[in-house]
Amino acid sequence: MKLVVVTAGLTQPSSTRLLADRLAAAVAERAEVEVRVVELRDLAVDIANTFVTGFPGGRLREEIEAVTEADGLIAVTPIFSGSYSGLFKSFFDVLDNTALAGKPVLIAATGGTARHSLALEHALRPLFAYLRAVVVPTAVYAASEDWGGGRDALTDGLGERVARAAGELTDLLLHRAPRRAEPVDEVVPFEQQLAALRPLDPGSGSKVR
Repeated sequence: MKLVVVTAGLTQPSSTRLLADRLAAAVAERAEVEVRVVELRDLAVDIANTFVTGFPGGRLREEIEAVTEADGLIAVTPIFSGSYSGLFKSFFDVLDNTALAGKPVLIAATGGTARHSLALEHALRPLFAYLRAVVVPTAVYAASEDWGGGRDALTDGLGERVARAAGELTDLLLHRAPRRAEPVDEVVPFEQQLAALRPLDPGSGSKVR
């Protein structure tokens, strides 16, 4: 299965990328997935140009195709002013509005304080609901105080949320119905169509030749 991780961290290294990697690793522990990471920071200029030209450049087009063809998605953004970053929103704005329909998505975010954790529910979840994605119940938020200070590299609370969300996404990936091929209309030969249009012989009830 193909799992794409979209991360909108602006610095390198960033806590946003760190959280994205932790979530992807947790899913990979539960299922055999091919993970691809999309760093939006490296695509910022291409995304801006797409709004001007209406057409994504080669590199951005590849990442859009990867997201569209993925079996599942992890989307992680830093929180600015109580919502997702502009770069994060801009990337999903350039996607076709059917690209995420029915696709399992795990949403996550990072921020300076826990006060911004509700941005996951009032900003990110409605965004992906609008795009008709299937968002897992557990959203993961990591504040500055969540990194370190516990008995392991992550505090107990964050580690539990990561595990729970990864388990929910894995369940959706494993039980997702396979995509159906679009139905193809049967092609009726021209002679058969022509025969159906020939008038009946009033006497015999057979087609007039």
